[in-house]
Amino acid sequence: MAAAREYAAARAGQISFSVRTGGRLYGVDTRRTVPSASVLKAMLLVAYLREPDVRGRPLRRADRALLEPMIRWSDNVAATRVRDIVGNGGLVRLAHRVGMRAFAPAAIWGLSRIDAADQTLFFLHIDRYVPARHRATALRLLSSIVPSQRWGIGRVRPAGWALYFKGGWGSGTGAVDHQVALLRRGKRRVSVAILTTSSPSHAYGKQTLRGVAARLLRGLAVPSPGSRSAWPKTTVPASRTTSSTRACARRA
Repeated sequence: MAAAREYAAARAGQISFSVRTGGRLYGVDTRRTVPSASVLKAMLLVAYLREPDVRGRPLRRADRALLEPMIRWSDNVAATRVRDIVGNGGLVRLAHRVGMRAFAPAAIWGLSRIDAADQTLFFLHIDRYVPARHRATALRLLSSIVPSQRWGIGRVRPAGWALYFKGGWGSGTGAVDHQVALLRRGKRRVSVAILTTSSPSHAYGKQTLRGVAARLLRGLAVPSPGSRSAWPKTTVPASRTTSSTRACARRA
């Protein structure tokens, strides 16, 4: 945790991150709210699968034609169609079910407000919020992001851990670069959210995501029975909440 904090402090832009393991929350500026960009698509996925007309039946070709491009290669047209189906009400109901405190939808879905603490709460047990018959599909989509978008945490997954994640990068200028993830190994779960704003460029933002993720996950690389936690024993509270640079919702 200290290494990630020191690395983030030395990077340009604003960075907040959160890690959850069971009931514990660790991080820096975990309650700083930012525009969601395409990390909102994970919430759209779950909200869609919870729709009354969807939750109790097998998925159809039309459902898959929306969900696969929205998640695997972050298609915005598909995301807009899904948001039009679930509405902001569906997103708000999901946020309340999870226990999110900061989520606020927006007319332009990529400008919806999120924070790192809420997103790790959501991802730690994301499958729990999906109807049982659709859980395997949801996890398959989140585990099969196309190679061209598997930067940041996608490059530093610890050996032996399954990774399910979604990224968001707004206009691709560095205004926002986010990733939220669940890592699983057997019964162990760790969720991570890294939210960056005002990076000098998208390439720089991706490098920041990778650097923070690598330091946060270092303790998971060689797990052993009785090994010490990679994070402090006490919860690190959010030190402040700030506004952030707006994200363009026309891309991821």
